Amino acid sequence: MQSAVFFRRVSWLPAFIFATFFIASCASSVRTTAPNDRKSTELSAPNAWTGRISLQVQSPSEGVPAQSFAASFEINGQPERGDLTLIDPLGSVLGVVRWTPDEAVLDSGNGRLQRYASMEAFLAQTTGAAIPLTALFSWLRGQSADAAGWTADLSRHAEGRVTARRIQPAPQADLRLVLDR
Repeated sequence: MQSAVFFRRVSWLPAFIFATFFIASCASSVRTTAPNDRKSTELSAPNAWTGRISLQVQSPSEGVPAQSFAASFEINGQPERGDLTLIDPLGSVLGVVRWTPDEAVLDSGNGRLQRYASMEAFLAQTTGAAIPLTALFSWLRGQSADAAGWTADLSRHAEGRVTARRIQPAPQADLRLVLDR
């Protein structure tokens, strides 16, 4: 009788091990260090932020659904030079973009680098909405900044929340940031 109970208890073990390895093999990551592995001074630097980002871009055509994107992020630098890491909900890195005044380079972890003329060009091409990088850094700091066609709501910046909306030019876009504290 005891051997039958023991057998029933361990009969699920191979299935559990298989499921664990199967799930682990589906996840891929290009992250070399976790966000918490960085020196605390780096993450508390005045030009470094972490949090979650969502962007919804309305379709210019009626009847076509809006495009949405959401991810966790780490951004370091300034409008002229920096890096942006986007992380999916499971903790896998979707890609790392590094930019300089000359170009932006996307490393999506597949061994291929994609080059863009600028960070603004990268943002416009990948999101469908030209996001004003200089204004974005101001908004992250809680400072108001003018950006053609965009209005930002910084009233909840002290709570780590920033929203911005682009009305013109079409398509309309809504950007939401939730900053880690």
